Formats: sequence, C-alpha cells, structure tokens
Amino acid sequence: MEWLGDHWLDVLGWGGSALLVLSLLQTRVLRFRALNLVACLILVGFNAFVGVWPMVGMNVVLAAINVWFLVRLSRERHDDEVFEVVRVRLDDAYFRHVLRTHEQDIRAFQPDFGTRPDEGQLAFVVVKGDETVGVVLLRADRDVARVELDYVTPRYRDFSPGEFVWRRSGVLRDLGLRRVTTSPRMRGAYYEHVGFRRDGEEFVLDL
Repeated sequence: MEWLGDHWLDVLGWGGSALLVLSLLQTRVLRFRALNLVACLILVGFNAFVGVWPMVGMNVVLAAINVWFLVRLSRERHDDEVFEVVRVRLDDAYFRHVLRTHEQDIRAFQPDFGTRPDEGQLAFVVVKGDETVGVVLLRADRDVARVELDYVTPRYRDFSPGEFVWRRSGVLRDLGLRRVTTSPRMRGAYYEHVGFRRDGEEFVLDL
C-alpha cells in the first residue's frame, strides 16, 4: 500500500492507457464505446494533474464523442426503424455465406446446430441497413415454431435484435404461428428479457 501511495499517479496513467488499448480490442460496439469513455475520463484526470493540457483537451473531446455514440446506440437498441427482419430461402447464397463465415462462433453458442439448413425450416436474416446483424432458423409444426438457430454477430451482441423477430416485426404472426419454443441447449439465452416465459429447460413465447 505504501508503494501505491507513492506511485498512484503512475498507476492512474498506465491504467488509463491500458484500458484505452483494451477498448480497441473489443468487437462489440457498445462495449468499445463504454470502455473507451472510461479510459478517456481517467486520462483527462491524469493529464490535468501533470499539466499536459493538449492531452486533456483531446480526451475531453473523445469522451464527448463516446457519450454521443452511447446515447445514440442506446436509443437504437429498441428502435423499430433501425432493424428489419427479412425472410430468405434456405438455399439463398448470401444466407449460406453468413452461416459458413460464422460457423465456429455459432457452434460455440449452439453446439447442436450443424450450420446446414434443411427442408421444413423457416429462415430469417436480421439487418441494419445493408449490414447483417443476425440469423434465425425456425422449424414450424402447424402453429408452433421451434428455434433451431438464433445467432447475433459479435458486433451487435450488446443489442437485442431478436426482439424484432419475436415481438415487433409481425413476421411470425403473418405466417400463422402462435407459439415459439427454444432449444434447451442454447447458451447465453436472453429470452426472458424479450417476453418469453420459462417452461422447464425451455423458453416459450405466445404470439
């Protein structure tokens, strides 16, 4: 503790710099902005204490930019105008490309999914503008659909694009579906936050 008391300023400066570097390694856009903001605020304090005012000014501007992006991104998380659900054919070339590109990441979250769709499934791509946010595969039995794939790309994993499939897009009700159930082997499930109820090891949504 005595050493820390003598070197707290060095710890503050190096800690802020390390956090800044760590933020640049993030693939999730919200996490990147949040960590970068904290790093900038730490470096504002450090540089103000040692009197390096150009660095203070730069980090104040960067902090303000991060705040602006965080506010904007937080608003977009639940904005109907931002995300769109597009139904695609199972043999759609781009859809297959997305599955191949993210195959290893998909299996990390859903080890029982082989990334090879077959007949009888319904396929959807969630997009933001021209950027792919995620993909969903359902297997329908009359008016009940079972989730066989619900994947979000790393960049958008702090968002909740799935809610636009389940609650807001209306695309499932338009297909005559009235209930959605999930796989018990799905990892990192978020369904309780978007209207599903737990039923044993599964989640169920009444449309």
